[in-house]
Amino acid sequence: MRVLVAEDEELLAGAIAEGLRREAIAVDVVYDGAEALAWLGINDYDVLVLDRDLPIVHGDDVCRSLVGSAAATRVLMLTASGEVSDRVAGLSLGADDYLPKPFAFPEFVARVRALARRARPAAPPVLRRAGVELDPARWQVTRDGRFVALSRKEFGVLQELLLADGAVVSVERLLAKAWDENIDPLTNVVRVTVMTLRRKLGEPPLVETVAGVGYRLL
Repeated sequence: MRVLVAEDEELLAGAIAEGLRREAIAVDVVYDGAEALAWLGINDYDVLVLDRDLPIVHGDDVCRSLVGSAAATRVLMLTASGEVSDRVAGLSLGADDYLPKPFAFPEFVARVRALARRARPAAPPVLRRAGVELDPARWQVTRDGRFVALSRKEFGVLQELLLADGAVVSVERLLAKAWDENIDPLTNVVRVTVMTLRRKLGEPPLVETVAGVGYRLL
């Protein structure tokens, strides 16, 4: 799951991002509506957490633009006002959900996860290839019936390789899907993660390196 937080109160934006990352959710943060539109134009997000009163470009206009683009991104609108009329206005703009500040963080996370489930097609119940089975719902991986314990990043990388069904997956795509915008694009974290993934999956090797391109599952 990848979330964009558009909130001009930097302390609140930082707290939201930190809390979501603790939930293993990739998060990017912007502080005005113009930045939000720019990031929405270059990245695919499951959920946009949108402060309604953003500077430069108002949150209402960001919401209108996103809804008008027919993107799959779902919008959770935040505002300091809890008035019914404001909630109705926000939802009328095309927001999928509306949460007044202050809010209970567990409820916020639950709403984000619920919106993310609506943002993308349901993943196959189980992904299978070369004796490997990955169950996204149970967060479980087996190879030839043997349970394989993976970290969240290893699980994310393996899931992308399985979804590619033998095609090459670039390092850039793996970074975009399993990490967030703050990651250094020149980092070797993907290579290190693939190394540990290979070791845990065991013999014979399943993950092939395609030099200068990326990785694929044999």
